[in-house]
Amino acid sequence: MWLIKSKSKTWFVLVVFLLTFLNSLPLSAASVLAAWLITSEGVLKLRTSANANLNAYYQPGYKNIGDRLWIDFPGELIQPRKLKGNGPIKEIRLGKPFVGNTRLVVEFDQNVSLNPSDLKLLGKSPTLWELRLTGLNVFNLESFGEGDVTTKTSNLTLASSRNRFLNNRLNSNSLPNVETGRFKIIIDPGHGGPDTGAIGLRGVKETDIVLDISKKVSRYLSSKGVAVQLTRTKDIDLDLSERVIIANKSYANAFISIHANAVRGYRRDVSGIETYFYRGYNGKNLANKIQSELVKVPGGSPDRGVRQSRFFVIKHTHMPAALVEVGFLTGRVDSRLLSQQTYRDQIAFAIAKGILKYLKETY
Repeated sequence: MWLIKSKSKTWFVLVVFLLTFLNSLPLSAASVLAAWLITSEGVLKLRTSANANLNAYYQPGYKNIGDRLWIDFPGELIQPRKLKGNGPIKEIRLGKPFVGNTRLVVEFDQNVSLNPSDLKLLGKSPTLWELRLTGLNVFNLESFGEGDVTTKTSNLTLASSRNRFLNNRLNSNSLPNVETGRFKIIIDPGHGGPDTGAIGLRGVKETDIVLDISKKVSRYLSSKGVAVQLTRTKDIDLDLSERVIIANKSYANAFISIHANAVRGYRRDVSGIETYFYRGYNGKNLANKIQSELVKVPGGSPDRGVRQSRFFVIKHTHMPAALVEVGFLTGRVDSRLLSQQTYRDQIAFAIAKGILKYLKETY
């Protein structure tokens, strides 16, 4: 079974696979991770509670950060910690990224470059797992870990499993189907021209980020037979009133304005995704559908929820409308993510999926 398949080693890659066994523990339980070991042969071994659900991720290195592999487990970790690695492995981190979860991170030295498509996580029994780090130079690697990864129970049989392959999760075939030619959507990339919007870390400009995402959203929606009109397709100046006029003349089913956030004082600790609506059940429902898909995108950007606001473009449009803030360009987490093409593609896919779910369930 594939762990991860990456289309590019140049850009930031964060593609998730999910290997699901039949039953899972409640999130309030203690961590299902009981022990782990990296052998001198370059094999990551895990022991968990029986029939656990595991989420695994892979991220190529960025600047002075090496490649990373991490696995999320249900249940709370009692004591977060860092362990110094050896050989090609820089560090092991165990933490609690979200309430009810445990995360094991393997960070490699900068000179390590693995091919995600070669990585496979295998269930050896209901409680034992192995992931061979194919391509890793194991010279000077010494075995290290925590706990006993050998099973305590005899006569175990391999649990039957249900695999969900998410390598092609951004394929339009996995988007909800709607009636072809029935719907029209207005996508509004915020700012443009001399109005760059927010300027974040590393000089990332909001106008560039949101135009790229908006075009991707348009392509995904168009692939499902939805007519899409962008208020701007280039880096040009466009007044808020002009955006509203374009929308109201279109008789579209929904209007979605796409933005990126910023916070004063360049507080790098502030990141997160939020979606706004102005009025009405349908407006709120549209915002909820989009937000619920956005927060599923892996990467670590927090869920800041759905909120009501009086933004001009969603207040004065006649159709259900939502304004999406895809992250904080001034935030350490979001700025890094949004500067990467692959992540923006995932964000666009999520927005399109939320819109299609809204259309499918509303009409």
